[in-house]
Amino acid sequence: MLLVAFGSQAQHVYRFDLKEDIGPNAWRLVKNAYEAAEAKQVDLVLIELNTFGGMVNFADSIRTRILDSPLETAVFINHNAASAGALISLATDRIYMSKGSSIGAASVVDRSGQVLPEKHQSYMRGLMRATAEAKGRDPKVAEAFVDPDVELPNIKPAGKILTLTSSEAVNIKLAEAELSSATEVLAAEGMAGAQVTVHRITAIDKIIAFLINPAVSGVLMLLIIGGIYFELQTPGVGFALVVAIIAAVLFFAPLYIQGLADNWEIALFVVGIVLVLMELFVIPGFGVAGILGILCLVCGLAFSLVANDYFDFSIGKPGMLLNAFLLVIASMVAATVLMVIFGKSLLNTRAFRRLVLQGEQRSAEGYTSAVKNLELVGKEGIAKTVLRPSGKVEIDERWYDAVALDGFIDAGEAVYVEKHENYNLFVRKKRG
Repeated sequence: MLLVAFGSQAQHVYRFDLKEDIGPNAWRLVKNAYEAAEAKQVDLVLIELNTFGGMVNFADSIRTRILDSPLETAVFINHNAASAGALISLATDRIYMSKGSSIGAASVVDRSGQVLPEKHQSYMRGLMRATAEAKGRDPKVAEAFVDPDVELPNIKPAGKILTLTSSEAVNIKLAEAELSSATEVLAAEGMAGAQVTVHRITAIDKIIAFLINPAVSGVLMLLIIGGIYFELQTPGVGFALVVAIIAAVLFFAPLYIQGLADNWEIALFVVGIVLVLMELFVIPGFGVAGILGILCLVCGLAFSLVANDYFDFSIGKPGMLLNAFLLVIASMVAATVLMVIFGKSLLNTRAFRRLVLQGEQRSAEGYTSAVKNLELVGKEGIAKTVLRPSGKVEIDERWYDAVALDGFIDAGEAVYVEKHENYNLFVRKKRG
């Protein structure tokens, strides 16, 4: 934290700026700031606010944190306190505004600006009324920020959403005064000489904000999918799997910390991986398990990007769920295209070979890599290890990776090759 002393008085102010869309980053900022302010037992928390709104659920979390804090809070609206910003402002003890600023327009809308159905508006109206009442403000004014049918004599007619300028907010005593700076706010609060602690964004906060950027999330999903693909194409190789695991951790961890990803969404993703692996290595062909696995993968990734209460996505910003699915699908398509175009060349590059375990099974000892060879289909051999269902078989005095279509073949039993897919031989026990 950066300490700036304005005087020798015992009064202490904790200050931070909230100048972004209301979402997981804003919620983390407010939570950390209040924890630090309460630990210091300051006399006042001062928020300089400039936002056009954002996600209702995170706005509700922020306003609840402010209401629950034992500290006095003043907000200085420097230009905009629209939608979720209005809700947060109403939760503070005193509101100050710069000249030319505005507050209001809190109807819940979608990405195109269209007002959402009554269900969403009713929830927001309730939040606004309850917040205003908690701080002794007129609940009708707060409700008028959301509901165009509310009529306020001499303030607004019915049929329009209420938005107040700084002077209008002062005239109806919603705001304390029009001021030019945070310094003037401190003077108005009688704390002109107070010690001020300015909240500083940490490196961890910046890293988390970077990782949850949709573009970065898309790249991480591409690495997850690509890593799994290359791991399946190169039996015994661990590097691609490590890349996929690291990408998955970087994808889910910041979302989990921010309160977006929940345990069940991560579990859904893991179940999807297991089902896909079962389809590839245990169940012949590609059917129900594979399709369910892909669905679980897609849903686990998409749901983690959107605030929800299990399958109730109304608490998040409208349109976010569709955008999340589009981002996941686009990442999967991009990964597939890149794997088709560059996959084979990447597997054969010198740099990739240095990162994989190739020296453990030498050709001089009778081993060979599972290079696709259709001439092996129909040939007979011997199971050199137990196949449960994966293992090793020997055909024409050479060893190959193989998968038993019968589910289990004991070592020493005769087998024959039925097909060759995904760089693996698929064999059955020879009868008779």
